[in-house]
Amino acid sequence: MSTTRHPTDATLSGYVDKYFLRTKECVRRFGDKRVTYAVFMRRPVTCAPRLAVEWIEAMAAARGTSVDIQLTHREGAWVGAGEPILYISGSLFHLVDLETQYLQKLGAACVAAYNAYTMCVELPETAFLAMDARHCAGTEMAEIMAYGASVGSEKAKKKVGAKGFIGNASDATAHYFGQPRGYGTMPHALIGYAGSTVRAAEMFHDTHPSENLTVLVDYFGQEITDSLAVCRKFPELAAAGRLAVRLDTHGGRYIEGLDMAESYRVLDRNAPEAIRGYRSEAELKSLIGTGVSAAAIWHTREQLDQAGYPAVRIVASSGFGPEKCRVMALAKAPVDVIGTGSYLPEKWSETYATADIIDYDGEARVKVGREFLLREGER
Repeated sequence: MSTTRHPTDATLSGYVDKYFLRTKECVRRFGDKRVTYAVFMRRPVTCAPRLAVEWIEAMAAARGTSVDIQLTHREGAWVGAGEPILYISGSLFHLVDLETQYLQKLGAACVAAYNAYTMCVELPETAFLAMDARHCAGTEMAEIMAYGASVGSEKAKKKVGAKGFIGNASDATAHYFGQPRGYGTMPHALIGYAGSTVRAAEMFHDTHPSENLTVLVDYFGQEITDSLAVCRKFPELAAAGRLAVRLDTHGGRYIEGLDMAESYRVLDRNAPEAIRGYRSEAELKSLIGTGVSAAAIWHTREQLDQAGYPAVRIVASSGFGPEKCRVMALAKAPVDVIGTGSYLPEKWSETYATADIIDYDGEARVKVGREFLLREGER
């Protein structure tokens, strides 16, 4: 069920900033005016206005009023800091108490779209899965993030031919990625329940025989041993490209067979330019550090190929945001799919959208310092 229409006109007042409600009562008493709001962000973003616009239109319809919404950028377009994304014109009485909610629906979606686009462009040959739902503060945020990721993904597909986001982890928002349902095979809990990685894979395959099999291999700290054991157990799936191993090793240790020295050697064999080109300690950690590093992905690929499983795919997760994706591109990491919730904004304060009224009954007027919001000819 979509949450974009929440709250409704009947429930809205309980969710609105109080000063908007008190202003509404003043307008009721002293008379309405037609106003125009300019809505903008304080940082560059990718335009993702649909959820906000649809909600405003639904609220206007419920109130029996008309509203004029002028989008200044198409969905997926780059928007600079301080540039109005949309102008909203209509009755002040009917618009003043909508601001809290449409800003919530706009800002985070635009930043998520920007980050998703960045990741997809950095790794155009890699598919992405949106695995953010567990990190969201409720179902409405999950929908906003899924929508934002889909906008950034579509932009990357059109701009650079990227594979982009091929789906997400939950059914309710899968439609944003053109899918009928969410993707996913097993959490670590299934492996703990089964008692071994191979047994968990058997249980999953017996229960869902028509599904492709992606197996988490870090539970017991034996990423390579368990990857190869699963391949041996399912040779037909491995040969057909229907088997994948998922690296989700946490940052407290190296994957099986690696330490810092061996990580350097792995990258020196496969992507020596990456070691010579890193620019920060954070980038170096993503290259040869603990957890799911570029070296870890290359090491896994080497071991699978040497054992005769070149068609087995590698899925990587754990902290994949724009910066880590940039490092993976630098190292040409052979990762087939990245599961990420890290297109979520790192700094939530960056998602804050702002709306200012710039016109009252045809008279241009805005608070000092926000004159840049006025339309051409009004400044």
